[in-house]
Amino acid sequence: MPVPTADPTARTFPAGTEPIVRFEKVTKRFGHLTVLDELDFEVAPGEKTAIIGPSGSGKTTILRVLMTLVKPDSGRVTVDGQYLYHRRVGDKLLPANQKHLREVRKNIGMVFQHFNLFPHMKVLRNVTEGPIHVLGVPRKEAEEQATDLLEKVGLGDKHDAFPGQLSGGQKQRVAIARALAMKPKVMLFDEVTSALDPELVGEVLGILRQIAAEGEMSMLIVTHEMGFARDVADRVVFFDAGQVAEEGPPSKIFSEPENERTQAFLKAVLEH
Repeated sequence: MPVPTADPTARTFPAGTEPIVRFEKVTKRFGHLTVLDELDFEVAPGEKTAIIGPSGSGKTTILRVLMTLVKPDSGRVTVDGQYLYHRRVGDKLLPANQKHLREVRKNIGMVFQHFNLFPHMKVLRNVTEGPIHVLGVPRKEAEEQATDLLEKVGLGDKHDAFPGQLSGGQKQRVAIARALAMKPKVMLFDEVTSALDPELVGEVLGILRQIAAEGEMSMLIVTHEMGFARDVADRVVFFDAGQVAEEGPPSKIFSEPENERTQAFLKAVLEH
């Protein structure tokens, strides 16, 4: 398989910079259903990108491909200049082995809808487990970092609690601290408020706003919270049928969408 040349239709980036995430003609099917359809998609370093669109449009599949939870059927994915599912050997691209996947995936953190905390571990250990066992951070250093992150997300008094003793909003904030502890270059957020009671949504969105405002980290946010997307994102991408149907700054997408599908989706969502 020859090394691919640059796509002349891809987004342009400032001289000397490359996208932190790039999908090139990525296709993923589940049975007869095509969820990603030769997707071309890029995220710039430090960019906060909100992904919106109807159910089944492929939004979450993008995140799951990046986390290597779902393997694409064809196409190429790069993260921070490295192929994710391939490895370069001379002028060939060969399928990646597990060691390569783990190494590239270290650059990516993800916060899921349903928290995915370890129920048998106290909060502090939930946050330190990855840095200690994946990154090789000394335990004392990992615990100091975890303490700082738990303070940052407003849970400095919950070190010794088990997840079962926390509210949904608190669990999600622990999950955010756990993902940040791995110091990823790209953070993925998959509908992180959808499993929360309405009164708990604000506390989690507040933490995400804070992270977006202060960090150099790229953020890829799948969300149905249109107000949040408008406030936080540098770019909003509307997905439909496994492809980018429209993209642009929030002011453009929410005020003057050009694509009929975008218009219909936003009308339905905003009037709901």
